[in-house]
Amino acid sequence: MKLLILGAQGQLGWELQRSLAPLGEVVAWDRRQADLSDPERLVQRVAALAPQVLVNAAAYTAVDRAETEASLAQAVNAEAPGRLAHWCAQAGVPLVHYSSDYVFDGSGDAPRDESAATAPLGAYGCSKRDGEDAIRAQLARPGCQHLILRTSWVYAARGSNFARTMLRLGQTREQLRVVADQVGAPTGAELLADATAQVLPRLFAQPQLSGTYHLCASGETSWADYARFVIDTARELGQALACREVVGIATQDYPTPARRPLNSRLDCRRFTHTFGLALPPWQQGVRRMLQELPLT
Repeated sequence: MKLLILGAQGQLGWELQRSLAPLGEVVAWDRRQADLSDPERLVQRVAALAPQVLVNAAAYTAVDRAETEASLAQAVNAEAPGRLAHWCAQAGVPLVHYSSDYVFDGSGDAPRDESAATAPLGAYGCSKRDGEDAIRAQLARPGCQHLILRTSWVYAARGSNFARTMLRLGQTREQLRVVADQVGAPTGAELLADATAQVLPRLFAQPQLSGTYHLCASGETSWADYARFVIDTARELGQALACREVVGIATQDYPTPARRPLNSRLDCRRFTHTFGLALPPWQQGVRRMLQELPLT
């Protein structure tokens, strides 16, 4: 079986190359081989390769820049997944696609399940919602296999992410000011990749399991408490850091071009009940990631 991964150099794409290897021949394309900003040419290349499974881990993720590059975000996050889904429907190829808590408006304080109404706050969230809708329009029909996995606050030992930014800033700053009123679950790319590898065989055997699922680590935290955990754990592991204090601030005190959801909690019970998998606490994965980083 030939599996094609798009987004090979991203945090998730890199981990998927490892986790999916036991399922068959893995072909991994980065932006040079798979430019999602040119959906027509991309589909032509995918059709020529003729994979038996397509895993789309590529995305436009520059949340603030998307406010001025909305057309590019739409091309990468919505138009390209829709075109890929159309090809998958015609070719009978299962599609796995990853989405975001940013499809919601972040109101309230309860975790949202898959049936909750989407209401994105900005261009990035709109593009991710539109990508989901485009995929469902093509593949939400009998005989078409697909998974849309919504997640939150992704990190890994490689690439750019919040935890690594906190470590970098913590090396030179004695105080970090971090937003304390946005709540979610830091989720490792490793966890997402391993869960994908676990559920794909079930999808092959039971196409009726196709659909949208929430998938993130268990528990919840704020960005400020997440930063405190990263700094404290890194110091415990021997990291030399100047940071002595993480000060929690309000979102309104850290203005950004794009609005962020205050409530990024996702209810993952549908995923765990359907596939019989346990989602470990977010602290476990973050600690493991920090142990993998070299001491500085």
